[in-house]
Amino acid sequence: MESKKFKIAIVGRPNVGKSHLFNRITGGRKSIVEDVPGVTRDRLYTESEFFGKKAIFIDTGGIASDNEGMFSKSIRIQAQMAIEECDAIIFVVDGLAGITAHDEDVLALLRRTNKHVALAINKMDLEKQRGDFSEYYSLGLEHIFPVSSMHGDGVADLLEHLCSITPDNQEEDLVMPPRVAIIGRPNVGKSTILNKLLGKERSLVSEIAGTTLDSVDSQINGVCFIDTAGIKRKQKEMETVEKYARIRTVNAIKRAEICLLVLDATAGITAQDKKIFTEIVEEKKGCIFYINKWDLIENTQKEHLMRRMKEILPEAKYLPCLVGSALKDKELKGLFEMIQRVHGNYHRRITTGQLNAFMERVVQENAPPIIGTRRLRIYYLTQGGTAPPNFILFVNYPDLMPHSYKRYLHNRFKEAYDFLGIPLTFYLKAKAKKKARK
Repeated sequence: MESKKFKIAIVGRPNVGKSHLFNRITGGRKSIVEDVPGVTRDRLYTESEFFGKKAIFIDTGGIASDNEGMFSKSIRIQAQMAIEECDAIIFVVDGLAGITAHDEDVLALLRRTNKHVALAINKMDLEKQRGDFSEYYSLGLEHIFPVSSMHGDGVADLLEHLCSITPDNQEEDLVMPPRVAIIGRPNVGKSTILNKLLGKERSLVSEIAGTTLDSVDSQINGVCFIDTAGIKRKQKEMETVEKYARIRTVNAIKRAEICLLVLDATAGITAQDKKIFTEIVEEKKGCIFYINKWDLIENTQKEHLMRRMKEILPEAKYLPCLVGSALKDKELKGLFEMIQRVHGNYHRRITTGQLNAFMERVVQENAPPIIGTRRLRIYYLTQGGTAPPNFILFVNYPDLMPHSYKRYLHNRFKEAYDFLGIPLTFYLKAKAKKKARK
C-alpha cells in the first residue's frame, strides 16, 4: 500500500547538504549527517507539513559517477528510483563550490524526467545570499533559491514555492498499517529480506557489513517495514556514523509495533542476538524470529541451532519462528500472515468478565499460598491497556505473591489466551481498603 500523497525528492551529487536540508524541512534528524561523502545510501521517506500543505519528502544518496566508491552505482539506482516515483524535485548544489561537471550530469538526468525542478543553492547564509549567484541561471532552471540548510536561511522561500505546486486535497492514508522493524546483527540478510518482499532493490545489499546506515520505511501488502542498520557491539562503534546508525536502529524499535529479529543460521545464536532481543523485550514490542540462510546448514546443525536458541533465548518458545532463505524466497510468504496475527494480539483486549472467570478457574485448581499467618487473596484481574497488552491483578498484599505462583499464573494465562509473539506485562496492585464509618 504505497502512499498517494505528493512526493518531493531531494537529489544532488555527494556532500552538497541534501540530508541537512531534508532534516531541516522535516523537523528532525531522521537522516544521518556527517561530513563524509556517501553517508546516505538508501532513500528515506518522511511526511512533513508546511504552510498548511502536506507532502512526503525523500532523501537520497549523492549521485556520483559509477567509478566513485564501492556503493556509487547502487546509490545512483536508489536515487533514480526516487526520481521516478516523485512528483517534484529539489536539486541541491553547493553554493561554495559553484557549478561542477557532476552537477551538470545530475541535471541532465533530471531533465529526462520532465518533472518540476526547484534549484536549492545550499551553504548560502544571509550575507552570501546578497552576493551574485547569477552563474546558476546558466543551468536553465526557472525556480532558484539560495538556502542554508545549516542555519535555515532561505528554506521558507523554497517551501513557499513547493506549497504552490502541492495539491490541496490529497487522499489520506486512513488505516495505519502494522509497523514492523527488521532488526538484527550486521550482514544477516535484513535488506535482502526487504528487497525480496518488494520485488526490487529498495535497500542496498552488499556482503560488506554495515551497508545500511539509516532506517528505511517501505509499505508492502498493508505492512510498513522499517529496514535498519545492523547493531554492532558497542566497543566496535568507534566511528560517528556507526553510532548514529545504532541510534536510528534503537529509534526504529521504539517506533515499531513488531520486530522481525533476523538470525544467521550459519553463525548460530550469539550473545549479541540475545542483547538485541533483550532490547526488544524491554521496549515491550511484538517479536517474530526469522532464521535466515537455513539452506546453508546440515540437519544436525539445525537441531543444535534450535536447542541453542531455547537455551540462550528461553522466551523464544512463546514467540513465532520462521526459518528459510531470503535469497531463495523460502517462508517469506508466510510472514505476512504471521505479522497480521501478532499485530492483532498487540491490540487485543479481553473483557474483565472473561479475565475473572479465568482467574476463578485457575485459583480453584491451585490456591494461593499462605505465608506465615497471612493468606494471599486475589480479588480480580483487569486489562490496563493495549499496544502492548498489560494487565492489573488486584490482591490484598502484593508482597505475598511468590515468584513460583506468578509463573504459574503467567503460564496458565498463555495457555488460555493466544498472545503469540507478544510480551505480556502483569502488575500487582493492592486493592484499596474501605474506610471505617464513623
